[in-house]
Amino acid sequence: MKPTFLTLSLILFALTICFSLAFAQVSEQVFDTNGNPIFPGGTFYIMPSIFGAAGGGLRLGKTKNSKCPLTVLQDYSEVVNGLPVKFTRLEAGHDIISTNTALDIAFTTKPDCAESSKWVLVDDFNKLTGPWVGIGGTEDNEDITAPPGACYDIGRHDDFTGRLLVLANNDPYEVVFVDAMGN
Repeated sequence: MKPTFLTLSLILFALTICFSLAFAQVSEQVFDTNGNPIFPGGTFYIMPSIFGAAGGGLRLGKTKNSKCPLTVLQDYSEVVNGLPVKFTRLEAGHDIISTNTALDIAFTTKPDCAESSKWVLVDDFNKLTGPWVGIGGTEDNEDITAPPGACYDIGRHDDFTGRLLVLANNDPYEVVFVDAMGN
């Protein structure tokens, strides 16, 4: 089995933010770079599908006036795996994750200053980048947003704080999943 190359997309429902690995006409099972199926509860690094100048894995960083690293950033170095994530299905009963599975994504660890490691969408009140991906809860981010139910691609935006994951109308971030336990 070959690894699945996907774009990060997200689905937003009212106040619940869930992430979908991709939007496809036909649902396909998702595999890691070793050819093994992605499954709920497993831990994986999210890496760019192209090795090298595309950068490395995902990490947390401080942005704006934040005192706590709550923003999901892509590391600029291709040799950095970043922080592993864990996927949780929003619909019970299946262990298979496919390209149209609604998921919660959370880092396996969180800073002590954060309420949660679960990914959320944070609104850009300055409208410089548009909404970006962060972690935490309402206590951590007063700007957590949840637009009406829709699907959006996740892209990247470089600014002075790092490479943010942002909502993107075009140029989605193409990724692969590396098993964090047996990479």
